[in-house]
Amino acid sequence: MFKSAVTFALFFSIGTPAVVAQTGFFKSWQDRVRATSARQPAWPVPVVAPSSVIVQLARTDFVHQYTSTHTETWNYGNGKGVNFIPFARTEFDINIPPYIQHNTPKVQDGAGDFSVVAKYRMFARNEGGNFSTAAQMAFSVPTGSYKNGAAVSTITPTVIGGKGFGKFVLQSAVGGILPTSSVPTVGRTILWNSVAQYKIGKYFWPELEANASYYRGGANDGRNQVFLTPGVIVSRIKLRQDPKDRLGLVFGGGMQIATSHYHSYNHSLILTGRLTF
Repeated sequence: MFKSAVTFALFFSIGTPAVVAQTGFFKSWQDRVRATSARQPAWPVPVVAPSSVIVQLARTDFVHQYTSTHTETWNYGNGKGVNFIPFARTEFDINIPPYIQHNTPKVQDGAGDFSVVAKYRMFARNEGGNFSTAAQMAFSVPTGSYKNGAAVSTITPTVIGGKGFGKFVLQSAVGGILPTSSVPTVGRTILWNSVAQYKIGKYFWPELEANASYYRGGANDGRNQVFLTPGVIVSRIKLRQDPKDRLGLVFGGGMQIATSHYHSYNHSLILTGRLTF
């Protein structure tokens, strides 16, 4: 009995500091996330376009593309993953390779590319100023199988800005996909995304996006591709009553519709789900 009591006491005395330290670490992390999130507008991340605010959430998308030749492609995951706020004003994303399924025997199904993103929110104000600006750098690795990803690694620097006017929000992002090798063959792509969002009621954010790509070099040199994307985001449904608890659901969807003469697909249905934590 005495030995059992001593063993229990030793285990409790050794284990307790580790548990307390672990609890303290996560509490400090969540306090930091709440503090840095409170200094920016409470805008939901758009269906397609990058956001000028930083977020901590897990995200997955499902994309169904249709081409003019009646072929269809499913993209499970769409290159999304987990977004963290490890430091004040900073976001780090780990994006899991998607799985791409084709409905034609000419193209094999397979995984897409792995990527990471580092974002820094430079200037922001919450409802008092209702604006946010950020810069991010994405890096992708050609992990795709059966040509379901890029041929080489790429870096994508992007600057993003947004301004709110009451319940109405405008955001715009400009960036470029820059290959790290084989530039004449792969080419560069300039990306320009703009989105208008409007809050209705407590949860609903209907939006309209313009998603444009301008190709320089490579097989599509000189071509431009533009999609209009009407959609809606439902944000944020809290899962716990505690006002300090960040656990919540965000979901939505949109339909990309080609408006340019050149387009790699006609339209695309996008469904998105996120879990904030």
